[in-house]
Amino acid sequence: MQTNIARFLGLIGLGLILACAAHADTAQMVFTGPNSAGINDGTYYVSPYSGTMNGVTVTLFCDDVLHEVYSGEKWTANVTNLGTAISSLNGFANTRFGSGISAANATILYEEVAWLVTQFTPTDQNQWVNIQHALWDLTDPGAYGGSATLSWLDSAEMASNYGSINPNNFLIVSDVNLTGSGSVQEFIVETTSTPEPSSLVLLVSGMLAMMLIVIRRGRI
Repeated sequence: MQTNIARFLGLIGLGLILACAAHADTAQMVFTGPNSAGINDGTYYVSPYSGTMNGVTVTLFCDDVLHEVYSGEKWTANVTNLGTAISSLNGFANTRFGSGISAANATILYEEVAWLVTQFTPTDQNQWVNIQHALWDLTDPGAYGGSATLSWLDSAEMASNYGSINPNNFLIVSDVNLTGSGSVQEFIVETTSTPEPSSLVLLVSGMLAMMLIVIRRGRI
């Protein structure tokens, strides 16, 4: 009986470990709509947007004006933790704008993107369009102008600003179809609004501890 329980817990633990690995690599995404305030630049709605990641509601920030997405669209995305990408060899390989440049340049680019994401605050909704244009200009240089937009872009490029963010708190969500027709826009997600992979690790650790207890009791 105890042996069967141990085997059962072992299977659950293995499944959870695989689930953690899958969560860290890819996610099933759904774009559910634009920002609730309806703020747009006359052509496009600007960040923040709403969506789901593996069924969990998340806030999305777009860094990609070169592609499109529509309400209700579903896609599979590579999910790259910015902190992990910085510390890994070829860590930006599954991102849209980091895979074709040096690791150092990709690091700075996405740190600047992350800093701009932190500037979307409810009290400064009048700046959302300018911040969004600065985001899009980072990944498509020259896409937008205007003194307010360029001011945000200059601020993002200051090391004292982009160097202040915690890279581990940001996920880069890139369509697995990086370059093909119909590829969905790339988004950034702050991990404070998503289920942390660490919580899954804690769950797995608990299950493994239970397995050890049952196995030891079985041996006794």
